[in-house]
Amino acid sequence: MPFPKPPKASIIYQDSQVYACLAMYPITRGHTVVVWKRPVRDLHLLSCEEYEHLMHVVDAVRDALQQELHVEKVYLIYMDEARHVHWHLVPRYNEQGFNVFAHAPKRARTFPLAPAIRTRLRRVIPRHKEFYGGTR
Repeated sequence: MPFPKPPKASIIYQDSQVYACLAMYPITRGHTVVVWKRPVRDLHLLSCEEYEHLMHVVDAVRDALQQELHVEKVYLIYMDEARHVHWHLVPRYNEQGFNVFAHAPKRARTFPLAPAIRTRLRRVIPRHKEFYGGTR
């Protein structure tokens, strides 16, 4: 089953294999979801190259969120509840541990952070490609 399409304004990164978007029901400001485009039920079903590419994008998005939002940590969450490969990246502000999940998320109607994070990613992605040796 394909992952639901995000609103266009929420998309901060996209290539032929993955996209990253601000969450429709954010736990914290900047909560982002990185989604594998092709329907794949679990991480272990990705090839090594696909997994590497996915994690490269997750890492780049994490770096961009840390820089743009001035947070020390971004939680990486993979729970497999949707049976489609995707990661949640949740910036940590003052909460620690599971307290970050104590908030009832509200549906986001606008995505004002998207342009700034998109711009930050354009600067971060090339450095990651050099480090990882990839050109995807």
